[in-house]
Amino acid sequence: MGKVLYGIRKVYVAKLTEENGAITYGTPFAVEGATGFSPEPQGDTTIFYADNKIYFRKEQNNGYEGELTLAVTPDEFLIQIMGRTKDSNDVVVENSDDRTARFALMFEGEGDPKNRRFVYWDCSATRTSREFNTTEDSIEVGTESMTITIAPRSTDNAVGGYVELTEDNAAVYNGWFNAVYETTASL
Repeated sequence: MGKVLYGIRKVYVAKLTEENGAITYGTPFAVEGATGFSPEPQGDTTIFYADNKIYFRKEQNNGYEGELTLAVTPDEFLIQIMGRTKDSNDVVVENSDDRTARFALMFEGEGDPKNRRFVYWDCSATRTSREFNTTEDSIEVGTESMTITIAPRSTDNAVGGYVELTEDNAAVYNGWFNAVYETTASL
């Protein structure tokens, strides 16, 4: 049976903190209501010709950029990641001085029985955009979208990874959303 992916679920983020050249992550929290994520590769390929052929080729991996679409952006994301505040009346307040935080993004791509689980280690997000429409004969559910920029992590240039369930990695796979996975590969 071939491998296929056709959905996104179990989206989690964990706030990233970088101090003195070291990166740590907060506890991952769920970001419910994901309807799509479309990361596109960023970077160029440098090609140098000599002797009438490609003499040198260098791929520049600058991570990804893409739209994350949600039914409604959860308050926890707006507060922890987008820097908003909640006042004593439970009003979430956006201020022009809000400072956004970097974060790890984790999710599961639904599909074949192995359901890949992904992590991107160093992400940032733009403010969400949303369209409000009048209700006509039927209800059209609106969504919010934000641009997610995925950069190579400053400490080791790691961009992202994924895991599929095997007999040997069940503990890693089953605990994927409990903490941000740290790679054992030498980068």
